[in-house]
Amino acid sequence: MTSEGVVSVIANKRVLIVHDDPDMVAALRLTLDSVGYEILDAGTSQEGLQKVKETAPDLIIVDAALETGADLQVALGLRNPAPQSPYAAYRHIPILMLTAPHTAASLRSGPDEAYLPVDDFVDKPIDPDVLLEKVRALIAVGD
Repeated sequence: MTSEGVVSVIANKRVLIVHDDPDMVAALRLTLDSVGYEILDAGTSQEGLQKVKETAPDLIIVDAALETGADLQVALGLRNPAPQSPYAAYRHIPILMLTAPHTAASLRSGPDEAYLPVDDFVDKPIDPDVLLEKVRALIAVGD
């Protein structure tokens, strides 16, 4: 595929960033927007879950430090296996979690897979190349 073809495929993909730090959202937006992703953002878990319903993004990026425990609300809400869940139609959307080095180990070693139902992690400080690689891989899996 030509570089124009890659950009047109990426341009059709929406990434929802759920993060309460406007500076971090701006940095993520700059990285992802520079290669053509459409960026949506939400500052709270409730706003993020509402935007999922409104926009059906191709990927969700959520911060592990989002309002104490709210990151879990987003992940668990979307991955709720109940057929009557208001997010049942969206549970297939990949979730990428941003983690600080001191929290990464505890988040990744839960009691079972359902402990933290996310698809991958990116450690802070964020390397833009690593972020783009993981975003591309997760969106490709979702296709």
